Amino acid sequence: MNAVRAVLGATVVALGLSVLPTLSGAASAPASNFPVTVRTTNGNVTITSRPTAIMSLSATATEMLYAIGAGSQVRAVDKYSNYPKGAPMTGLDGYNVSAEAIAKFHPDLIIIAYDPPSLAAQLATLKIPVIYDPAAPNLAVAYHQYLGLGLATGHLAQARLEVAHLRASVSRIVKSTPRPPAGTTYYFELDPTYYSVTSGTFVGQLLGLLGLKSIADAAGTAGNGGYPQLTAEFILQANPTYVFLADHLCCQVTPQSVAARPGWSALTAVAQHRIVTVSDDIASRWGPRITVLLQDVANELKRQPA
Repeated sequence: MNAVRAVLGATVVALGLSVLPTLSGAASAPASNFPVTVRTTNGNVTITSRPTAIMSLSATATEMLYAIGAGSQVRAVDKYSNYPKGAPMTGLDGYNVSAEAIAKFHPDLIIIAYDPPSLAAQLATLKIPVIYDPAAPNLAVAYHQYLGLGLATGHLAQARLEVAHLRASVSRIVKSTPRPPAGTTYYFELDPTYYSVTSGTFVGQLLGLLGLKSIADAAGTAGNGGYPQLTAEFILQANPTYVFLADHLCCQVTPQSVAARPGWSALTAVAQHRIVTVSDDIASRWGPRITVLLQDVANELKRQPA
């Protein structure tokens, strides 16, 4: 539960800081051409030679690195990087880590999704390149992060192929899923205290491609980054068509336990069995498995149309 709150809080902060990175020479430079410069959220990062001891303190970046063929260059990952299996997981927490703890692994490239106070500045004193890729606010930024990692690791061609594959997969899923009636809504539960997502978040935009609208839109403000904490009364009054549970693994929330909540049996989603569990991990990341989340939701729309 604490880990979920940490990730959620960091995501809210990161969304306000995300920018579209520019790849210096990405359009024409061969993947083996070093040094290369990648412009990320923390500015221009120059990598003098192909890294062979990468440390990823971002579960999403870890998935991206393996997806573009850079897995063999990864020396260490944080404790949340549980996919793919076999990634060199450590006990390091990307949301609370010191430069000293990182330096013990002797990395030659570090990737972070969250910048605790002064971490990047501390790492700069160690002369280790740091790529800061916070939570992507949309697919376009996620795709550009792929290209940045591809350029930084010598796998730009593979990164381009991965982006093309993701684009095609997203398009295929959307085109093959019947559009629900206008006004079809959902409640996306991040944890049992009713934190949710608005349609403007990364997950919300994905579901929006399928024609769905979040009930949390009325509660989302700049102050919560699109991740408002709702109330049971709000959810019951909104009466969502679908309920998606992204707190099954962390908090053992099930369709049965949701249906047993006071008053929830009257919800349309409960009465018509439109409650779906989705992977907690996948729902909090913006990497190669976004198509798994999108397909899971699409399958539910086909199985139980509104």
